[in-house]
Amino acid sequence: MNLIITCPRHLEPETEDELKDILGELGDSNIKVTITSMSGILTAETILDPIEVVRKIKEMLLDEPWSIRYCKRIIPIQKVIESKIDEIDKNVEEMSNQITKEETYRISIEKRNSDLSSKEIITKIANKIKSKVSLEFPDKVLLIEILGNKTGISILKKSDILSTEKTKRSISE
Repeated sequence: MNLIITCPRHLEPETEDELKDILGELGDSNIKVTITSMSGILTAETILDPIEVVRKIKEMLLDEPWSIRYCKRIIPIQKVIESKIDEIDKNVEEMSNQITKEETYRISIEKRNSDLSSKEIITKIANKIKSKVSLEFPDKVLLIEILGNKTGISILKKSDILSTEKTKRSISE
């Protein structure tokens, strides 16, 4: 998976069709979408750059707000690993060079079907990153998405995560 998509509960099949149409338009007609066992959560594997996909979908949304009805959030994932604290720690350390010393960051953890301790994960990885923390306005977000036994990790700018609702709201303001 290199995308996590959230949608309203029980609309997963419609969301899957919508996603396939959108990514088909963007040039990937062979997308693999999985409706997870967690209500309102889908994962997708695309050959396209996931951050670029989010940027293009945001442009589509600003152009035609009504064109996207089911996808609520689209989150690009850079690395998928097993949901183990040591694995998360090791991989975050390898990726942490994406945050420069001048940049601020925050760690965001979203857990579903997992009893891993967020506090323990944050304590373990925060010591490895030498940049300053900014919870309000970070330059980068270190995102850890735990979906049961799989964890997706990304280091992103806030604008790399798409919330269709917030984007639609920004148009009307």
